[in-house]
Amino acid sequence: GKEYFTIYDFVDAYHHFLDPEWDGEPIDETTEKEPKGPKTPCDPIEKPPVPPKIKIKLRDGKEREIQHMIATTFWSADGKPMSAEEFLRSMFGALPEFFKSEDELRKIWSNPNTRKALLEKLASAGYGADDLASFQKMINAEKSDLFDVLEYISFALPPITREMRVAQAQSKIFEGLDNKQKEFVEFVLSKYIETGVEELDQEKLPDLLTLKYQAISDAEEILGGVENIRNTFIGFQKYLYEKV
Repeated sequence: GKEYFTIYDFVDAYHHFLDPEWDGEPIDETTEKEPKGPKTPCDPIEKPPVPPKIKIKLRDGKEREIQHMIATTFWSADGKPMSAEEFLRSMFGALPEFFKSEDELRKIWSNPNTRKALLEKLASAGYGADDLASFQKMINAEKSDLFDVLEYISFALPPITREMRVAQAQSKIFEGLDNKQKEFVEFVLSKYIETGVEELDQEKLPDLLTLKYQAISDAEEILGGVENIRNTFIGFQKYLYEKV
């Protein structure tokens, strides 16, 4: 009978048989191994505590909530320091000078020109963009629009995220746009979600076009000239802020 077998060594492994360190002593399979103890359950991951909030009732009889642990000092138009509560009460009293209703605020905010004018007037009255951004953090609305901050202060309406705002308005925004316009508007909206309402300023348009198309001349060729681009950029914004 056959008393051998053949190994086909394609990698010259037989050289290792002469190396005493390669093979070593045979493993003792009979040695008893210590039994492994029962696995201890992992400690549950604790969620970070929700920052405490304080409730402030304003003259409309409704409460606004702000984070208690964020220490921020605001400054009035005449240079006096104010607490967050004083800032809230002051701004609540002042905002009716700039818009009388939620619909009026939406109309103003829907156009880059009137939105910019409103923000400039607010800054002159002591409620600048930095103050609004600080207050935005105090109401946990960093992912929302500054529009939501003004709505919350004036009308006690809960903020929504920029992403949610886009999702709610997307079908209306894309109505009547061709594929190239739609692609550009989608790009603008992605920047808006990522950064904020400043991405919708007219001053940002050249930067957005360059970022998307590398050259403004290429953007004009794709989207149909400066006037068409401008109309597309301004036109979709009214749908973004329409009441759902």
